Amino acid sequence: MGAEPYDYFVTYEEDVHAALEKLRAGVFSRGEYRGAEFGPSSPDEALEMMDADGTASILDIQKVTPAPDFCCAAPFSGEELDEYFGTNKPTREDLEGNDMFWDDLERGQARYAIVYENDQPSELYFVGYSFD
Repeated sequence: MGAEPYDYFVTYEEDVHAALEKLRAGVFSRGEYRGAEFGPSSPDEALEMMDADGTASILDIQKVTPAPDFCCAAPFSGEELDEYFGTNKPTREDLEGNDMFWDDLERGQARYAIVYENDQPSELYFVGYSFD
């Protein structure tokens, strides 16, 4: 099948894990994931049903961690933000259509960045690859 990329913008919350959970709930309720046609009753059941292939969505990401790991979302480091986006406070315009970071992302992991508008946090940007 091959790894499938995904990305999402969500309203900024200081509690990134809470934002991740809201995003996962929305993706699940809209059926925007691999395996939705099988009618799972929860995100966890969707993950079980898709087994090692995953859902090719943020449903595969279960928690926020400080460093990249499987099934986790980790922040881009300050160095990565500068390298990929040219700033530590990227705007939505800096992120949309930017493909510099894709080659450095690992399958089954997600990364996130705080998105700024007028020098204030406005959104979170989650990006990742499916397992397969």
